[in-house]
Amino acid sequence: MIVLTTDTYPGREVEPLGLVRGSTVRAKHIGSDIIAGLRNIVGGEVKEYASLMAGAREQAYDRMIAEAEERGADAILATRFETSNIAQAASEILAYGTAVRFK
Repeated sequence: MIVLTTDTYPGREVEPLGLVRGSTVRAKHIGSDIIAGLRNIVGGEVKEYASLMAGAREQAYDRMIAEAEERGADAILATRFETSNIAQAASEILAYGTAVRFK
């Protein structure tokens, strides 16, 4: 699946199929919270959270692609990611874009 952040596919005419999206909600683990709290004292990257969010982005991205494939899309244009807090210890990652078929 071709996934672009641009609104068009250069040199190709496309037929829009509509919005496709994928999302996941991830919660922090108490063990990771403790380690992250210690890292917060000394500074630096909080690798436990970085890894958690990287996995969440991949899962949301894969779900978006799966929805586009179900619709028979050739590509997804105008792709974006969004993050929101659902609760103090949980965040949602949303990947979305416009599924298109090449003419």
